[in-house]
Amino acid sequence: MIEVIGLDGDDTLWHSESHFAEAHDTFAAVLAPYTAPGFDVVARHYETELRNLEVFGYGVKGFTLSMIETAIEVTDGRITAAEISRLLDLGKSMLTHPVELIAGVGEAVDALAGAGYRLVLVTKGDLFHQEHKLAASGLGERFHHVEVVSEKDERTYRRLMDRLDIAPDRFCMVGNSLRSDVLPALALGARAVHVPYGITWVHEEAAHDGEVPTLASLAALPAWLDGQR
Repeated sequence: MIEVIGLDGDDTLWHSESHFAEAHDTFAAVLAPYTAPGFDVVARHYETELRNLEVFGYGVKGFTLSMIETAIEVTDGRITAAEISRLLDLGKSMLTHPVELIAGVGEAVDALAGAGYRLVLVTKGDLFHQEHKLAASGLGERFHHVEVVSEKDERTYRRLMDRLDIAPDRFCMVGNSLRSDVLPALALGARAVHVPYGITWVHEEAAHDGEVPTLASLAALPAWLDGQR
């Protein structure tokens, strides 16, 4: 039987990637006067983000610094201080944006906690920002344990299960990312459930062989778990 459920935060419990997509629209508008028609500034920004992941890690702060670096490179240093300030303000607005739970999440988390599962938040990104989002979500007291990690891979999940003293076959990871939430857990013999979000960051896309349990929303998770008993 499953005893511990790991839940992802961004785009599983609360909206996140939609804010990044909106920021990309503004970023493209700021750079439009400097770029030729059809130039993909979002793809260029992604290349910068990948280059900087080992330095900045995941999250809004690295996203914002990579926007500024990309803007300087794309404009050959011609971007103005006022435009850089606009990008900084954009990043700050993302960091202070109200937390918006995805529909049905609150009820689902309550049902899982009420059913006796140990709930663990497993999320990656900036520690300060993730702690703020958890506190603002109103869900914090439902979680037995919280892990904010720099990467979600097999080593991370193995370390987590060792810390919780739980066997892989009694652990289930639930999230919107195949790359980060599903495949590493399955590779260790744990269970995993994919709950897709409307927008997927290209870095989180992954191909997989075989069947992966997929639910339309987190609201369907309690009933799915009942069927696994």
